[in-house]
Amino acid sequence: MSLFAIADLHLSLGADKPMDVFRGWSDYVDRLKANWERLVTDDDTVVVGGDISWAMKLEECDADFAFINALPGQKLFLKGNHDYWWQTKKKMDDYLADREFDTIRILFNNAFLIDGKTVCGTRGWYYDKEGEHDIKVINREIGRLRMSFAEAKKLSDTTPIVFLHYPPVYGEVECEEIMQALLELGVKECYYGHLHGERTHQNAVTGLYRGINFHLIACDYTRFVPIPVP
Repeated sequence: MSLFAIADLHLSLGADKPMDVFRGWSDYVDRLKANWERLVTDDDTVVVGGDISWAMKLEECDADFAFINALPGQKLFLKGNHDYWWQTKKKMDDYLADREFDTIRILFNNAFLIDGKTVCGTRGWYYDKEGEHDIKVINREIGRLRMSFAEAKKLSDTTPIVFLHYPPVYGEVECEEIMQALLELGVKECYYGHLHGERTHQNAVTGLYRGINFHLIACDYTRFVPIPVP
């Protein structure tokens, strides 16, 4: 059993939102499928870190979710900023059960124990927003992070691996509240997505920063390859 991660699939198999028009995204669905099937087995698990489908409603996700469900391994879905279809966990669990998407589970205020590793996380929020609404969202996301982290600690004494959609730091700019929460929780490994394009990737924080090892897993950064989580 192995653990992998990738984010920002931006699938539009059931919606008119093609990503192939962007540089580097040509034939990305076929490339993703080939890479996934080459690396991931049915015994493995892949964390999909948000921006999964361009569908606007949950019932419009069928084609995208069917594609992912058929890929090898179990999948854990985290919310991204473009996942407008996201609902309560119960509604999503009921939808998955009704459609028999039996390889997909939802990471939302909970945690999972995968091959001795505990996985937790939440969407996060913009690193450069400071309005009143943003503070409310950030505080809510920190609450979700702490809840997920606490659930992970119930599963194992090991330090949980945190997955976020938004980067908590970009270049020299931090989302101070989320960074502080990560530090207070003693997080050592953090995976995130959201950032696209070569210029943007140049300023992405990867590697050790303030004692946390950061990993960018946006699929155009990984060249549409699921990344092993050691």
